[in-house]
Amino acid sequence: MDEINSRMTEKKRAPSGQDVARWVGDSAFLYWGEITRMIESSYPGIFVPEWLFAGKKHGWSLRYKKGRSFCTLIPERGCLRILIVFGAKERDKVKDLISELSSPVVEAYNGAVTYHDGKWLLLAVDSPAVLNDIRLLLSVKRKPRK
Repeated sequence: MDEINSRMTEKKRAPSGQDVARWVGDSAFLYWGEITRMIESSYPGIFVPEWLFAGKKHGWSLRYKKGRSFCTLIPERGCLRILIVFGAKERDKVKDLISELSSPVVEAYNGAVTYHDGKWLLLAVDSPAVLNDIRLLLSVKRKPRK
């Protein structure tokens, strides 16, 4: 499937939860819920999720940020992806926990391109192991509240 057909590109309005559920499918939507609940409970009152429309090629995404980007959830047909951008200091912290990450996430991290504004890690959220890795990686971006 080409990228244009895999993204939610209907510009009229931001997707609803039901729209996302239908688009990504049942299992991916469970991960969507896990991530959004984790962010809300671990970082209460810090982030306000914001739907962004990035044109016909990239479609809709749900961004969490406060000043700097925290993460972006990208609903794709039959799949959920998450984008996390790591600055230089954050990349040093990731090195310290790399041994705790699953091998697919380590491979994705090592293969991610580093741009002038950071290392852009795009992950398919498709297993409990990846979900756990996301928790660890987001804690590098900002320590969760206990």
